[in-house]
Parts: sequence; structure tokens; C-alpha cells
Amino acid sequence: MDALLLAAIIVGTSTYLLWFHLLARKLTGPKVCPLFGSLPFLYLNRRRIHDWIAGNLLSTGEAATYQTTTIAIPFLARKQGFYTVTCHPKNIEHILRTRFDNYPKGPTWQTAFHDLLGQGIFNSDGDTWLIQRKTAALEFTTRTLRQAMNRWVNRTIRTRLWVILEKSSRDHVAVDLQDLLLRLTFDNICGLTFGKDPETLSPELPENPFALSFDSATEATLQRLLYPGFLWRIKKLFNFGAEMRLKKSLEVVENYMTEALDARKESPSDDLLSRFMKKRDADGNFFPSSVLKRIALNFVLAGRDTSSVALSWFFWLVMNNPRVEQKIITELTTVLRETRGDDDKKWTEEPLVFDEADRLVYLKAALAETLRLYPSVPEDFKYVVSDDVLPDGTRVPAGSTVTYSIYSMGRMKSIWGDDCMEFKPERWLSPGGDRFEQPKDAYKFVAFNGGPRTCLGKDLAYLQMKSVASAVLLRYRLSLVPGHLVQQKMSLTLFMKNGLKVHLTPRQLSPPAAPMVAMSA
Repeated sequence: MDALLLAAIIVGTSTYLLWFHLLARKLTGPKVCPLFGSLPFLYLNRRRIHDWIAGNLLSTGEAATYQTTTIAIPFLARKQGFYTVTCHPKNIEHILRTRFDNYPKGPTWQTAFHDLLGQGIFNSDGDTWLIQRKTAALEFTTRTLRQAMNRWVNRTIRTRLWVILEKSSRDHVAVDLQDLLLRLTFDNICGLTFGKDPETLSPELPENPFALSFDSATEATLQRLLYPGFLWRIKKLFNFGAEMRLKKSLEVVENYMTEALDARKESPSDDLLSRFMKKRDADGNFFPSSVLKRIALNFVLAGRDTSSVALSWFFWLVMNNPRVEQKIITELTTVLRETRGDDDKKWTEEPLVFDEADRLVYLKAALAETLRLYPSVPEDFKYVVSDDVLPDGTRVPAGSTVTYSIYSMGRMKSIWGDDCMEFKPERWLSPGGDRFEQPKDAYKFVAFNGGPRTCLGKDLAYLQMKSVASAVLLRYRLSLVPGHLVQQKMSLTLFMKNGLKVHLTPRQLSPPAAPMVAMSA
């Protein structure tokens, strides 16, 4: 009996691999090896996966009808052994808007993230997602939430970030700016979400159990997407490896969230958790505690890493583009002279209020240009419910996974022009340079997602990034520590692998020679 079973497995596997190889030879995309498909090339390029994907998409041609490819991965891919990868704007619009219901998060993603995010807004589909989306949309459009974000950001800048940077500048000690930004955005989003400040950005740069456990849980959860589901399920069953770390981390996270929720029940505030506690679900019931905690964690996950990572790449690009840096400073000093007078000492006494931040059009353009080249989430994935044909003619079968590469889009001449690799904020401005303008084709730029799932916190993200960028650049010139290597960390979020280590030199400000035209975002 065992011999017959073994023979059947060998015959079945051999038949599959032969079929897979013959079919894979007809596909576009990276080279295909016998038996192993594209896996060897995927492995060899694992440390530069986003550039490797972009290179494969570029190799399909620069015509508007291309920009879609397939990667052959036997056994690991969810359907037929192939992943469809695209950066075609029409395909992305089709996925994110036109046939939105056909491309949900899907069971693979949801199962992997369930222990951490539950049925929160970023890990749910259908009615569960919709009720949270509608509730959150009402809150994110209020002026009071923007004011709350501005208070949290400015408090953190004034009492912590400036203190740390001043000491580092005075002592001529380099800082890891990415680490500081991660701490800053984590404190801000925790404060905004459940009114509890973990104070990870302090002069001593303390280790916070919740922050460490949250990072560990996120990393362990991401590993679930890299391997077949049965592997991490076995690890979870026997409680070892990444699954053991995940379990321990989730216990700390759960305790922290329970304390935060209990505090809000006793003393409601204007934070997001307090606001959701007053809302009702689709059945007219208040959200239970378990759901409220997962809703809060979803916002922490979305609001922390994306802004800090974007700011890290922004500062790195500005350091390498003095022309852009000077235009940002000129805009800042122009606005501050109009709002605070000619005394340049008053320009750096307090962080920007959000009415001042709203006027910084060129800075917003520079941040958008950063996200075009280095999107915080470089690749995103969707599950295919029913067989479909993308606008460029690519067929995607039900049950398969479609990846759209936001990182690759910014590197396509057919989308952004021959200067697509240049850091050029001007491409986001009106002809007169006085207004920020989105591309006419909105799906050329989906760093904030698109369609019904467009990021609700987009405006808050720009507000926070403007405030932090201004707070740093008005006081200091940045220079990279000699020999420090800036490279991407291969994860779902585009971290810098080695951080961003910089020296700080006090900046001497002087009023602009002549007023610039008043601008608005």
C-alpha cells in the first residue's frame, strides 16, 4: 500500500511539473527553469525584489499595452503555479475600482493576518469592512481630528524630537533618523488612536514592551505570506519558531490594548477608539471589546510605518538634491514671514500649525514625488474571486493572486515620461507653480491606494509629514554619515535596511529676497 501511494505521488508530481514547465515556457516574465520555474531567480534577487519585479515589467516593453508579467512558482503560487504582476494603470483601476468586488483581500491574506488584526478594517472584506469604512470616513473628515493630530505631532516635535536633535547636533553625534521617525509616528498614532502615549521617542530612546511586541508580531505575521500556509500552521500547532514569537508578542499587545480600552471606557476622549465606542455595527449593536481593540490596532499599523518610511526616503532624496532643498526652505520662510513676521527666530520657536502646513504646496509636491519613487507599500496583492480579463488582455483565473507593483509604476517612462527616475517635485504642480495637482489619470499614483479603499488618513499623513519635514529642515542641514549604505529592506513596507544615519548642522535662515506667490494645497 505504501509503495502504491509513493508511486502515485511520484507520477502525480512529475505530471504536474511537466505540465507546469510546458505552460510556463509560453509566459512572459523571468526565465523559467525545468521543475523549479522562476524560483531560482526569485531567490537570487530576494535582496532586491522590488527592482527585480520592475526590471521584469520593463522587459515586457514600454508600450501602453504592456506592463504586465507572470512569475512561475510551482506549488507556492495560489493557482496554476503562476503569479500575475502588473503596473499598468488601467489594470490597477480595473482591480481597485471597476471590479472592486472581484478583487478582495482574500482568504490567504486574511488568514495570515487574522491573529494580529482580526476583522479590522485593513483585514476584512464585504459588509464587515464596509461598516468600519463608513464609520471611519465620518471621523476622518472632521476638523477636530485634524486638530487633534496637529496637537499630538507638535507636542512630540517640541518636547522630544527637537531636544534629541539639538543634543546630537551640539555633541556632533550622528542619529538614525529612520529610528527617530518610527518612534515619533508610533507615539503620534497611538495618541490619536487610543489616547495613550507610549513615549518611545524620548531622549533615552527607551525600549517599550508594546512597541517591541507590536514590531515582532508584525514581522512574524508577514512571514506567513512568504511560505505555504501549511508550514506556518504546523509551526503554530507545535508552537515553535516565528509562531512562538508571534504568540508571545500578541499576549503583550493584547494586555496593552485591554488597558487602553478600559481607560477609555472610564474616561472617553476625542481619540479614535473613543469615537468608535459610540458607534454601532450593521446590526445596530455597539462594537464588542474584542473588535474595538482590533480596529485600534489596524489604525496603528497603517499610521505608523507608512509615514515614517516615506519621511526617511524624503530626507535622503532632499540630501541628494540641493536644488529641491533650497526651494523647500524658500517656501517655508516665505509662508512663515507672512504668518509670524520678519523675525526669523520666531520661525523655529514652535512647529507649524496646520493652517501654515496647508500652504506648503512645494513641500507637498516633494513628498508626493518621494512616494512615487519610494512608495511605503511597494507591492500590494489581491485575490481573484471569478475568472477575469484585465484591460490589457491578461487572463486571471479564479482563486489566483494578482500583484500590482506601485514601486514599478514610478519607474515606467510610458507612465511618467523620460525623466521618471528624476526626483522632480515640479511634476506635481500647476503650470503657474501655485497649486498641487494630482495626475489626470489618478491610477498612475496609488501610494494611498485607490477606489473604495482609498486611504482615509491621506490628509492626516500629509499634515504629519509636512510638520515633521519642516521642523527638521528649518533647523538643520542633514548629511549622510560617510560610508553609510542606504538600501531597501525586503518587507511589505519599504524600510531602509540599515536605517538613515545622518549628521546635523544648524541651519542659518534668512528671509527670502522677495515674497513668493501665495499658494494653497
